Amino acid sequence: MKVERFVKIWMGCVGLGLWPGLGVKAQLEADPPIVRTEQGLLEGVSGSGIKTFKGIPFAAAPVGDLRWKPPGDAPVWTGIRKADAFGPRAMQLSIYGDMFFRASGMSEDCLYLNVWTPASSGEEGYPVLVYFYGGGYRAGDGSEPRYDGESMARRGIVSVTVNYRLGVFGFMAHPELTAESNHAGSGNYALMDQAAALAWVRNNIHYFGGDPQRVTIAGESCGARSVCAQMASPLSKDLFSAAIGESGALMNSTIVPLSLSDAEALGLAFARLAGGKTLKELRGMPAEEILETSGLEGAPYFPPNVDNYFFPDYPSRIFAEGKQAKVPLLVGWNSMEMNHMFLFGQLEPTLDRYRRVLEELYGSHAMEALQMYPAQTDGEVVRAATDLAGDRFAGFNTWKWMELHRETGESPVFRYFYARPRPAMRSEIGPASPGFAGGIVRGETSEEPPAVVGAVHSAEIEYALGNLSTNRVYDWQPEDFRVSDVMQGFFENFIRSHDPNGPGLPSWPAANEDIRWQMHLDAESHSELDPHAERYDWLDRLPPALTHTPDPAIR
Repeated sequence: MKVERFVKIWMGCVGLGLWPGLGVKAQLEADPPIVRTEQGLLEGVSGSGIKTFKGIPFAAAPVGDLRWKPPGDAPVWTGIRKADAFGPRAMQLSIYGDMFFRASGMSEDCLYLNVWTPASSGEEGYPVLVYFYGGGYRAGDGSEPRYDGESMARRGIVSVTVNYRLGVFGFMAHPELTAESNHAGSGNYALMDQAAALAWVRNNIHYFGGDPQRVTIAGESCGARSVCAQMASPLSKDLFSAAIGESGALMNSTIVPLSLSDAEALGLAFARLAGGKTLKELRGMPAEEILETSGLEGAPYFPPNVDNYFFPDYPSRIFAEGKQAKVPLLVGWNSMEMNHMFLFGQLEPTLDRYRRVLEELYGSHAMEALQMYPAQTDGEVVRAATDLAGDRFAGFNTWKWMELHRETGESPVFRYFYARPRPAMRSEIGPASPGFAGGIVRGETSEEPPAVVGAVHSAEIEYALGNLSTNRVYDWQPEDFRVSDVMQGFFENFIRSHDPNGPGLPSWPAANEDIRWQMHLDAESHSELDPHAERYDWLDRLPPALTHTPDPAIR
């Protein structure tokens, strides 16, 4: 920094009362905007009335001896810290074709968050949205354009995106880690990162003009599972006032927490694969080597576990016993969460093969399954198999979350069903086709992509957050922007008042009475009674082993 600029900033801060210890007050109208946090002064970026602060550390860097430990205290600094660029994304392999990062590289030092605010004085008390990205707990970042907070900020919402550790760095349990902890458990560091970010928001968001008592947490896929987790955990359930979950939950799911002993066994298996005989050796390995090992064939996948700390019990039991956060919940899923290939692979989806698949999945309940997901001809199989695959992947576990909270949460529950298919891809992006669960496969391929018969997994994110314009892959039509305006309006109202209803929007009854209402979101959105209630009731009556899909390749 040049001496002249330093003196200018120093004099300006003193004049504004911004220097530490001088009764600091936010000066968001300055150019560039400057705020004080509990850790020090931040200089953000201002544009068209929205102030952005990127790359804010909310916890200690989890490196060295802090690898595989709960997040430590955020660093404190002197002077003014620039907050004009996203921090590094968490260590991750390149997995999904629809992830585009604006982060400054990749590092274990990844615990940063970003704030978008419309405030000018810091005293407005705007409602707050904290959004957790999806990515199967293996990929994703708060810098992705689809999660950008500017559009919500223009609606009077202070918006926050949060980074958290992923994969082996975020979830590995190990007997030595359990032995060194003060709670006789290990793993779940990613979920603790999220809780630490929520604690930072509680302590600091008022400096940005946000109301720390009116914080809504939200996320899609494993971001939704994270919301479910934070609702269940005693570490965080008092740090927010409402929740939004899009397509995913931690019960009756492809991802459910393991027992601690099973999670530790996975950690020991990974240690053998990595060649680390002791925890000290594992912590001494370069992060890149750990990451590379995690991508080897046969490397274990690391889900959450009941670690006696973040999770004192299984989330399903916590919700069933009414021990979760008693907050309003807006929750839903999409009409094509998964395609028929989830059941058939590359085999042709014929009626005979569909019946054999049902027998393999449901045994003596196969005929019941055919009644719930009916197909009488080869031509009807794709639709039926798509519905079943989507429910096994995301629909049923999200429904179960909603039902448990509806029964024990003592708060309104609002359910949606999102059915708007994305438009065609833009021709200028070159050869590409839809990929797994809404991803993108770029380049020529000899395989015929699955037919799109609904809204794929993750399709609603840009609509809900008002970020269609950040995604140049699809040829958005006027109808898409109308759908986005309606869905974003619902989200805005829910974040503001914890009720999605408001002027100019279709009426959305709560689903916490005996009648299960849902909002059908499409070109013409409307409330309706759940047309598939019998289907989900049937799934709920099945033995749990028949509804937990043993497939870790999940977002």
